[in-house]
Amino acid sequence: MSINHLKGIIESLLFAAGDEGLSLKQIALVLEVDEQQAEAIIKELIKDYNEDLMRGITIVELADTFQLATKKENSAYLKRLVTTPTAATLSQAALETLAIIAYKQPITRTEIEEIRGVKTERPIHTLAAKALIKEVGRAEGTGRAFLYGTTKEFLDYFGLKRIEELPPLPEKVDDDFQDEADLFFGTFQETMDS
Repeated sequence: MSINHLKGIIESLLFAAGDEGLSLKQIALVLEVDEQQAEAIIKELIKDYNEDLMRGITIVELADTFQLATKKENSAYLKRLVTTPTAATLSQAALETLAIIAYKQPITRTEIEEIRGVKTERPIHTLAAKALIKEVGRAEGTGRAFLYGTTKEFLDYFGLKRIEELPPLPEKVDDDFQDEADLFFGTFQETMDS
């Protein structure tokens, strides 16, 4: 396999891994190469990103993991994107994810996915971009996954003074949880839209 092909695979892997990133060992295992070869390819890929001034992303190494990140030179534009008010409402997936985080915080993405039964990477990114949730720590154990919780902006957005003002969950948490979350967040969504 050519170096360029391996670079493309690494880009795909890092994109799929998102904020959690991948360790050198994980990348080497997937590519079926030794860690020295994987590191050399990653370093060459980082060099490619840094030399191409037209690219808006790069690869960074944080806490022994590699991940895709936006270039610092574009930070002013990213701040503008996050702070620009939009008329867009939250999707059903984002509302479901937000309800789970609000009631179960702190919670990992894997735990959210177990409750929802589907991937939640995109809703989490949407909610984080709207500053309704944030990383509040790391879980104990293997991988030390990010823990998510709600923010002050969440409270402001939904007109709450404290998280304890959320309506109580029913005793039996199954379809009722979804109905309660839809009712609560749907009501506030309508309020915010008007």
